Amino acid sequence: MASDGKKPADAPSGSGSSSDASGQQTTKDMQRILDTLSPQQLSELIALNPALAQEVVQATGSSNPTPDQAAEMLKKMRLEDVMSGLAASGKNVKDMASYKFWATQPVPRFDENQAVPDGPLKIQKVEDISKEPAGLVSGFEWVTIDLTSDEEIKEVYELLNGHYVEDDDSTFRFNYSPSILRWAMMAPGWDKRYHVGVRASQSRKLVAFISAIPVHLRVRDQVITCSEVNFLCVHKKLRGKRLAPVLIKEVTRISNLEGVWQGLYTAGVVLPRPVSTCQYYHRPLNWQKLYEVGFSYLPHGSKPQYQVRKYAVPESTSTKGWRTMRAGDVAAVVDLQRRYAKKRYDIAPELSEAEVAHWLVPKVEPSGEQVVWTYVVEGADGKVTDFVSFYCVESSVIKNARHNVLRVAYLFYYATETGLAEPEDRAALKARLNALVGDALIMAKKEKFDVFNALTLMDNALFLDQQKFARGDGQLHYYLFNYRTKAISSGMDANGQLDEKHLSGVGLVLP
Repeated sequence: MASDGKKPADAPSGSGSSSDASGQQTTKDMQRILDTLSPQQLSELIALNPALAQEVVQATGSSNPTPDQAAEMLKKMRLEDVMSGLAASGKNVKDMASYKFWATQPVPRFDENQAVPDGPLKIQKVEDISKEPAGLVSGFEWVTIDLTSDEEIKEVYELLNGHYVEDDDSTFRFNYSPSILRWAMMAPGWDKRYHVGVRASQSRKLVAFISAIPVHLRVRDQVITCSEVNFLCVHKKLRGKRLAPVLIKEVTRISNLEGVWQGLYTAGVVLPRPVSTCQYYHRPLNWQKLYEVGFSYLPHGSKPQYQVRKYAVPESTSTKGWRTMRAGDVAAVVDLQRRYAKKRYDIAPELSEAEVAHWLVPKVEPSGEQVVWTYVVEGADGKVTDFVSFYCVESSVIKNARHNVLRVAYLFYYATETGLAEPEDRAALKARLNALVGDALIMAKKEKFDVFNALTLMDNALFLDQQKFARGDGQLHYYLFNYRTKAISSGMDANGQLDEKHLSGVGLVLP
């Protein structure tokens, strides 16, 4: 979360400064790549990043610039601005030295021909993978973190709470509670070997961490097994040690030893090469609090009471048959979610009953905390016709005298039989999704959430405007490691606007 309405980047990012010799060389290498791209390829690079597209539109004065216009504009930008996709604001400028690392990895290049077939970029054998981790710099050592231990998960919590991603103004920082961390990192199939830490040898302090869970991912017509990588964090004082690439290599090595060759991850910055880029949108539920902490602003000529009234929600839900999901609904939700995802998305998880029970069934943890909320709609015949869900990740408010925490709801998975009609009735689907998400907002307000976040993925473009979501400046880029596929629609058009006509092919939400 950020003061201007974005989720900070939980990216596998390098450390160090782009002003050093290696960074300068990498910048030159990347500039040469840009110089070799055709106008059409440069247009594709712009299309991957809606914020960058807006820059080009503003600079050229055309709502639909030609490839040659886009190319000319792009080549005038500083390379760091191109890669961050936020040239005007200068935020999230990527450390260019990290491109030197990614250039050594099996990931698609920006200048790669997208006409080639889907599939792995590199074929390996388990027997060729090292059985031992790479060495660390002196004074540090590898450890496996036991998340079932209250003491060790507290260490992970404290590391993330103090050093994980935050907004550019250092106003907000993710505050993942132990309950949320266990939910996110101990899904069915989890293995503690994927909970990788680095400790200082003398103090035994946990100074870096990375995790992964298994996921069966459908990419168009192929189902692949991936390691979903998350929670990469390095202590701020050690970011010159280049630990991030070493952590990424280690979790890759562990995956490879299990015969898992593909990876899935997200980032708030552009790395080589996103499969899709989605925009963050935010729906205030407690506008006054958001204003007081600097998350929301007061529009010119408006008054606080007008904004409070604008974002008010009804007292009760209106969808007939609406109720909280129960364990007995798992099979029905699995069936509905699979059919909906297969029909509507190019990339989506293949969720088992055990995974749906873990990810979606609401439960109160021993701490009294709840992580996920899911609601189903039950028809007159007792069948589940719809479901919608959201989860909670709080954000710490830094240096604010009145508030120290924001309760943030993130839209999770949903599906409706209305979207499975043949032929498709887009108007009916739009109306149904607006009803479902509208009721979800009501429930989130009842649960004391301050803001409700969503991306432009799935079919969200059909309701974001109507439900008074405001566009943030944050983006989330989706990446596949060691797998090539053509770019997937993001729910945004070439001008960076919501695209109700094409919608998004991304049916994947990572906590």
